[in-house]
Amino acid sequence: MKKSLLTLISLAILGTVQANDKNLQQQLEKIGATNVKLSESALPGFKTAISDQGVVQISNDGRYVIHGQIFELKDGKVTDITNRALLAELNSLAKEMIVYPAKNEKHVVTVFMDITCHYCHLLHSKIKEYNDLGITIRYLAFPRGGMNTETAKQMEAIWTEKDPAFALNEAEKGNLPKQVKTPNIVKKHYELGIKFGVTGTPNIVTKEGELIAGYVEPKELLKMLSH
Repeated sequence: MKKSLLTLISLAILGTVQANDKNLQQQLEKIGATNVKLSESALPGFKTAISDQGVVQISNDGRYVIHGQIFELKDGKVTDITNRALLAELNSLAKEMIVYPAKNEKHVVTVFMDITCHYCHLLHSKIKEYNDLGITIRYLAFPRGGMNTETAKQMEAIWTEKDPAFALNEAEKGNLPKQVKTPNIVKKHYELGIKFGVTGTPNIVTKEGELIAGYVEPKELLKMLSH
């Protein structure tokens, strides 16, 4: 009898939670969010909502929405946890990344890059310096002009080569792919970049999900990652 009662109570609570999540999802859809997924938030009284448009926090009663950076203060350290909820999706693309590994790896960062971007060229020209400092670089494609561009098609060709790292190195030297492809892999990367709030390149994502906008010198990046 006790087990049956506990089961009924558990099912009732679960049903309430699911109904509440559905209401929150509908609230966000009313203001234009699409493909909304909800999870627990670091903020008491809120849920984290991931949609095609990015990450927001929505109060459990659906009345308040927070859009913007959220910082965690812990042990005297300030950490941007705004996009932490996107890490699972980011790491699910690991096999599609073009990776330049450090031999004595201390840090791993993911860089949203564009083959036509001057500062991406600068960053790529210093890959050895990053690697020598123990920083592994993982690239995702982010054609700044969007999917309907020649750059997006060129990047798709690079990312789908048998040796994408070689193809990217060649592109960085000015030897662009002769045959282009319809963006599929690149589309996934681009859409994730939008969720992270990427608007330009390069944008660097740390293993904690912090977004660093713009080019950062190798030694300066090491300092930032070591704090």
